[in-house]
Amino acid sequence: MSNTQRYTKVAIMLHWLIALMIFGMFTVGWFMADLPKDAPKVASFDLFDLGIYMVQLSEAISPRSYYFNLHKSFGVIVFALVLFRIYWKVTHKAPALPASIVGWQRKAASASHHLLYMLMFLMPLSGLIMATYSKYGVKLFGMDFIKGLDNEAIRSVFKETHETIAVILITLIGIHVLAALKHKFVDKDEVMGRMTSCS
Repeated sequence: MSNTQRYTKVAIMLHWLIALMIFGMFTVGWFMADLPKDAPKVASFDLFDLGIYMVQLSEAISPRSYYFNLHKSFGVIVFALVLFRIYWKVTHKAPALPASIVGWQRKAASASHHLLYMLMFLMPLSGLIMATYSKYGVKLFGMDFIKGLDNEAIRSVFKETHETIAVILITLIGIHVLAALKHKFVDKDEVMGRMTSCS
């Protein structure tokens, strides 16, 4: 039986749920960015053009508006989950790294984790601010949530900020995944096991 110290069940659940949602947000974000602004409004359309599921709406809307509203709605949920995850991290001590991890690797792991948390916080925050300063605001799954302030200058600043953070975050996540795989298959230590199972 392994003696690996593991994160709490809540931390493990939050880690994988947020990771899945961030991946989904990136996917929707890149998909919706190329949708035409002048597309006709429709009451049904093929979800992500995959031929798997047809979206049926109660009223006609442009596909671009649908995906933007979906992205914003899940962005609010991601932001709430990240805030809770930060609270959980502060109030629950992380399991110790294996003794085989040398000093510089410990410092690199700590720095990268702090940067990941900061970017996970700033990513949805910048998106919400950008949406707030648009003329549309934020609808939470069709319900009015934040009224749009219609300030294009401020919106543009946060649009650039949001997109820049996205590039940095996806790069850092890629490095994070590669590092986890290295620990699992090259170093063969218990680092990845701390977040992949729970006794």
